[in-house]
Formats: sequence, structure tokens, C-alpha cells
Amino acid sequence: MKNAASKRQRLSHRLTQPGLIAAPGIFDLISARLADRMGFDALYMTGYGTVASYLGLPDAGLATFTDMLNRASAFAQATETPIIADGDTGYGGLLNVAHTVRGYEAAGLAGIQLEDQEFPKKCGHTPGRRVVAMSEMVRKIQVAVEAREHDDFLIVARTDARTTHGLDEALRRAEAYGKAGADILFVESPESEEEMERIASAFDKPVLINNVEGGRTPVLSKSRLEQMGFKLAIYPATGFLAMGKALEDVYTGLQQDDVLGATHDKLYDFGAFSRLMGFQAVWDFDKAHAED
Repeated sequence: MKNAASKRQRLSHRLTQPGLIAAPGIFDLISARLADRMGFDALYMTGYGTVASYLGLPDAGLATFTDMLNRASAFAQATETPIIADGDTGYGGLLNVAHTVRGYEAAGLAGIQLEDQEFPKKCGHTPGRRVVAMSEMVRKIQVAVEAREHDDFLIVARTDARTTHGLDEALRRAEAYGKAGADILFVESPESEEEMERIASAFDKPVLINNVEGGRTPVLSKSRLEQMGFKLAIYPATGFLAMGKALEDVYTGLQQDDVLGATHDKLYDFGAFSRLMGFQAVWDFDKAHAED
């Protein structure tokens, strides 16, 4: 495993420095390795993309704690960049939340996101979401803070109350979650720039904004988000939406007679991709241990 303590400390320190932190979504080991080499301050393990790539299912509470921990562990082991991972509702009650936080931290992650949805949860930019009582989520955050071994393992508290209960209730909940000990506050699915500005300026803790292309929230420039006051911007869907479009294009090309023409300039260089996946170490090993 890459140095978990160093990752946690780097991200905690980065949160105290000026400037917006942009975290791309990772959803499989290819996206994790590719994003890891690009110099981002943090990566975000997207629940939607991870469930889709690992199980081929919608992000609707169908993945288990074991499923997600398996993926989170693999991502952390393969990367040097700090990762904040989607932990859904904590996969049950208070005891489950404590178990989830300990598992994610031991896996080498730098933080966990917990949300106040009822089980089974749903993707934050899809309809049909319902939230638990605010007091129940406050207890979950308190348990999460108590359960972590290190104070620099970040607890991200997300509320999905905006869509069904309005922005004022969402802000009230986020404030309570911050008082319960959450390190980063996340109000999901604001529906206008005006709402985003209210959210970004409402708290004395770092605030996260979720950028989903085609979702409920306007996708703005990083400079505009920083100007509003957001500290962390995640882009959970950008990678897998790009992958889906690219694969559809090249697979369509394979149906044509001129395969090389249809895929020209659309493919990652094979040699470079092989090195990205770690083949250089294999080649070096084979060379070092080659028989005379």
C-alpha cells in the first residue's frame, strides 16, 4: 500500500492553503492510474462510476460495504494521490458507520463521504431520494469522527435535502453536520448559481461542490467556483462519461470496413498504455533475471 499517512497529511494541509482543489472521479484501476500521474491534489472515488464499472448496476444502494471496500482498497494501493471515497450512508446503522470508517481508513484512503439519505440510497442527481431525520445523521457523523484513528482522515458530510425539502433545510442540516464534527460540508444538487453562492458562503468549514455534466447543478469554471468560496470541486461523472462516448465511437468504427481509419487518432498509444499499467517493472524484472 502507498503511504496512507502521507496522503492524509498532504490533503489535510492542502485544505488549509489558498485555491480550489479539483478532484476528478475515478471508477476503475485504469482511471485511477491515469489520474494519479497527472498531478491532482486529490482524487474522488465515485459511487456511481464504481458500481457501474464493478457490478454493471445503477448506484441505487445495490453495492455492499464489501464491494466498495474492495474497490477502495485497490484504488488506494495503486495510487500516490490522496483519495476521498464515497461511503454512501455508511451501509447501515451507527455500528455499521463505525465499521465503514475504520475499513476505509485502514484501506489507505484520505477521507470518506457519508450522506443523509434513507436506505436504499440513490445517485444525487437522480429522482426519488429521501433523507433520514437530521438527528440520525448527526449521530452518524459523531460516530464517524469517534471511529477514525487519525484526525486527518477527513469526514465529508453530504445532505440530499435540497431536492425534496428545499435549500434552507439543506443549509440547516449541513450546519448541524459541521457542528457534529464533519471536516467538509457537501450540499448536493443546488439548482442555480444563486443557490451555489449561498451554499459556498454559508459555513466556516470547507465546502464541496459536485459537478455532474447533465445533472441538476450548473457546471461552472474552476475560477468561478473558487470565487464563490468553494474549496473542493469533484467531477465524478466526467471520466466515465468520456469513456462511454469514446468506446461507443471506436466500437462503431470496428463495425466498419476501414477499422484503422475509423479508430485513427482516437486510441491511447499502446506502448505508453502498457507503461501506465506497470509493464515497465515487468520488463525490468525479466531483464534482471534473464538466464545467461
